[in-house]
Amino acid sequence: MDSGLLYSESSNLLLELQATLLVLLTGFAVGAFAVGANYEITDPKRSIIGESQNAVIASSLKVGKCALLSILPLPSHTGICLHLVNQTSYTRRIGPRTSQLQVFQMYELEWKTALGHPKESAFSWYENDLAFLRLMPPWEVAEGVYSDFSIEVGSKSVFRIPMGPLKMTWEAEFTAYEPPHKFEDIMVRGPFWKWRHEHVFLDTESGSVVDDRVHYQVPFGALGHMFAGRWVRKRLRRMFRARELRLQRDMDRHAKYYDRPRKRILVAGSSGMIGTQLVAFLDTGGHDVWRLVRRSVTIGAKEIPWNPDRGELDASQIEGFDVIIHLGGAGIGDRRWSSKRKKIIRDSRVDSTALLADAVASLDGGPEAFVLASAVGWYGNRADEELTEASTAGEGFLPDVCADWEGAADAVEKSGVRTVYLRSGIVLSPTGGALGKMLLPFKLGIGGAIGGGKQWMPWISLDDEIYAIYHLIMNEESRGPYNLTAPSPVRQKQFAKTLGGILRRPTIAPTPGLAIRLVFGEMGGNLALESQRVLPERLRREDYQFVHEDIEAALRDSMGIWREI
Repeated sequence: MDSGLLYSESSNLLLELQATLLVLLTGFAVGAFAVGANYEITDPKRSIIGESQNAVIASSLKVGKCALLSILPLPSHTGICLHLVNQTSYTRRIGPRTSQLQVFQMYELEWKTALGHPKESAFSWYENDLAFLRLMPPWEVAEGVYSDFSIEVGSKSVFRIPMGPLKMTWEAEFTAYEPPHKFEDIMVRGPFWKWRHEHVFLDTESGSVVDDRVHYQVPFGALGHMFAGRWVRKRLRRMFRARELRLQRDMDRHAKYYDRPRKRILVAGSSGMIGTQLVAFLDTGGHDVWRLVRRSVTIGAKEIPWNPDRGELDASQIEGFDVIIHLGGAGIGDRRWSSKRKKIIRDSRVDSTALLADAVASLDGGPEAFVLASAVGWYGNRADEELTEASTAGEGFLPDVCADWEGAADAVEKSGVRTVYLRSGIVLSPTGGALGKMLLPFKLGIGGAIGGGKQWMPWISLDDEIYAIYHLIMNEESRGPYNLTAPSPVRQKQFAKTLGGILRRPTIAPTPGLAIRLVFGEMGGNLALESQRVLPERLRREDYQFVHEDIEAALRDSMGIWREI
């Protein structure tokens, strides 16, 4: 018999007396409050405090409805673990020689995501380097600080996340790795007192289930939970709902092309709103993704340097890629359009495209496809006219920029490389672009129709933007211009009313067109007042299935404001 696991009768009696004292003291302690839970008291003896897998039950006392919040002195040989029945608690020893015990109630959240794919595929998805970027809620911007790009035991990942107006560092360490069944991570540093996240992968008749089990404690224990517990739980449920939708959709899109070889892909403009998510999506699909960067190359990273401003690009370094994607260009809505700014907007697109296109055309073994960003600005201000890829270009600054932009890729097209032009609409993301700029006034209740609100807005969700690009990459028949817009454009007044309704804010504060032109100049007139009723005719003809055809569903998904969670 192992004396380390079993006690003598006298030891058991002493332990029960100590346990009873613990119960009595905590039951009447200041700060004790009703939680409606019973407790079991166990003694793990040689096991780590807080882990019960080796514990021997010394006493099973029903304590009633009290929370254990006190710190008690106990004999040095006794390590008492307390476990809420149907819940979890955390205990730890304080100091190397004392036997004081802290008891924290651990709250638990479980979220199950059903997938129509084997658990091996689901587990493999999580093992990709950039999976965490796809799992971050689309309404939050996660800033990566450090990552081992692994979920194996001992690996770490550090990133910054927004917490209201502040950013907090979250350092995660992976503590269990059993492919393809489970992996686990804990929070080493971050906003919670304690955080343990189990990812369990289970087989089902129709595929698999990812069972996320989170055990956490908010700062200040019971007091913190009393004031912030509901908010934290709501935020976690929103986060897991967003993860569920993203994981299901991503895996379904990848599955469509699982029978085709993985591609080697080079992306310019990979740090922008679209580029960041596109690179992460391609990575989780098993593709070999590289970045074309203007800054100094990070040692060990899949990066290739270039400097479009100086016309510098080593063509030999871009040889051997299956697909080259160019998404770069200076922002068009960042500031008023002075003559200098308009030159930057044009040159950042046209010159960089010409440099990259000439380099691609000079290669003996060029890529299968060259994908170039463009915009619906190609069509100009067209009132109620329905616009398809066959429509003529409009007139004005933006149509001229788009025409020159697409024309700069002529060298690639003439070399025989399949060339695709992405005429994107307003990409919906609360972290950037047009929606990101609109949110604050709408949240303040001062949003509304702009310039009468009759102008058409050609919009597309960020996920559809990514999935449509993937469709055009993988479909070998796709070439030429494509309108990347939802099939149901809306008038600006309807957009404003829908956004206000989701945010539960009034939209009775119209902004006159004259005010827009006075404050923002030509930029405001072009971006806020012009009408473009653009339709994705070619995507529909190729049977691309949109995730979001309805503006309300797209806005709710992007902001995480669903009717029910």
